[in-house]
Amino acid sequence: MACRNIVSIVSTMQTQKLHHIKEKKSHPEKISTYKPNIWKYDHLLSLTSQYSEKKYKVKAEKLKEEVCCTFSDTASPVAQLELIDTIDKLGLSSYFEVETRKALENTIMYSMKNCSNHYALCFRLLRKHGYNASQDMLKDLFDGKGKLPSTLLELFEGSHLSMDGENLLNDIRLLLSDIVDRFTSNPLAWRVRWYDVRTHIITAQNSNNTNPMLLKLAKLNFNIIQATHQNDLKDVIRWWSNLCIVEDLEFTRDRIVESFFYAVGIASEAQHGSIRKWITKVIQLVLIIDDVYDIYASLADVQQFTRAIEKWDPNEVERLPECMQICFRALHATMEEICVEIQEQKGGPSILPYLKQVWIDFCKALLVEATWHYEGHIPTLEDYLDNGWISSSGSLISFHVIYCMTNKITNENLDLCKNCQEIIYHVSVIIRLCNDQATSTAELERGDVASSIICYMQQENVSEDAAREYIESIILDSWKEINYHFNKLSTSHKKIVNHVINGARMAHVMYHSGDGFGVQDEETRDQILLNLFQPIT
Repeated sequence: MACRNIVSIVSTMQTQKLHHIKEKKSHPEKISTYKPNIWKYDHLLSLTSQYSEKKYKVKAEKLKEEVCCTFSDTASPVAQLELIDTIDKLGLSSYFEVETRKALENTIMYSMKNCSNHYALCFRLLRKHGYNASQDMLKDLFDGKGKLPSTLLELFEGSHLSMDGENLLNDIRLLLSDIVDRFTSNPLAWRVRWYDVRTHIITAQNSNNTNPMLLKLAKLNFNIIQATHQNDLKDVIRWWSNLCIVEDLEFTRDRIVESFFYAVGIASEAQHGSIRKWITKVIQLVLIIDDVYDIYASLADVQQFTRAIEKWDPNEVERLPECMQICFRALHATMEEICVEIQEQKGGPSILPYLKQVWIDFCKALLVEATWHYEGHIPTLEDYLDNGWISSSGSLISFHVIYCMTNKITNENLDLCKNCQEIIYHVSVIIRLCNDQATSTAELERGDVASSIICYMQQENVSEDAAREYIESIILDSWKEINYHFNKLSTSHKKIVNHVINGARMAHVMYHSGDGFGVQDEETRDQILLNLFQPIT
């Protein structure tokens, strides 16, 4: 009887919640709840790093030559796998691409019959580096009936039999609980490698098990790349300040630092400075336009704004409010400028027609959501996602990444976007759903369109927890599709498309503990401070 009462109470609460949502939608009211920017741009522009000096790059090259000998000195394939894993985690893969490829190809030829404990590591590294690896490699570790390696499980269970004063067992329990929680909620393949590097360096530093030269190179490399990122950030802050747009758009998010943080996650390598700056500008403009549709403008205004985007004509916005004119001109000028810079660097035809089209698609998707909002309509989850993967800006950012990453603008490279449509779709779905999981409550308070969670709750008449669980299953399925289609690409295309997939990984970073773009003073701020501003000593 008690269980039935609880179910009845929960069901009533969910019904009331959905009724409240419908009631709000029938009287649309949009309120901006975003807080002002927390970053002091003058201070950031004044930052300097000694690691920008050329002597540190020379020192890194010398260390690299010394570490190269480690590969030849490491005889067993198992030891080489462990070395590759360490190099990956320390952010040094780009230094040892040739050595890594050779070692992995040797591993494929090597029989690991006596090394079953390393099957999982071998499988993960082969898949990660684009080699075919059958799931049968893992059958000795898991028989489908619940059999798993017992050591860690026994250690975890044993730690719960501790008595007062047994600090070691308590430490083991806390450590393993933290590891299980962290890796189940955000596994390694879903995380941005560069934003894990600092943690791996500190862990290696404390363990005393890592080759000292390798660790020294990792710390130096991190600080050099961080200095490069700081200089790139200064450039985009100057661009943002020169736009003089914030004062006229008080309702929108001033998030240039967070946008840059996202762009670094997509392309962290030192040589990709131009790409980081282009993508940062795109992301900040996405935030502004999203806020125009979500918060500021009337339905008639966004309809006219969308027509202006379709025609790519500044004259089309002359009758709109001044702030919307400013927004359009900022987008128009910035995209024209980016396309000129890309053409100057890479040659080939202008990509402006292609980029215009993805902005048109993005704004049309936002218009659909705005229309739903003003009509008080809550779509089915299927209808929501058919539009939401585009309104997430995932496809828009992905197309920019591909065009920016290619060494030369050719018809073949332009066709890569079509060939990667499945990956782009699933990356965009992940961005949409990670965003929804973090922002659904706040968006309801602002009066935004219903999220995927609300859509599924109404469609299936289920609780919010059940809806969130279902959304998580869609995210998992999208990752499976990404892995499948990525494995079919050529080696050269994999290098480009991996940066597209980083867009999905960054969604997990930005929305793991809340709205990383909306709320600056929480986990995202700490991540930014550690990765962009604080060198490793």
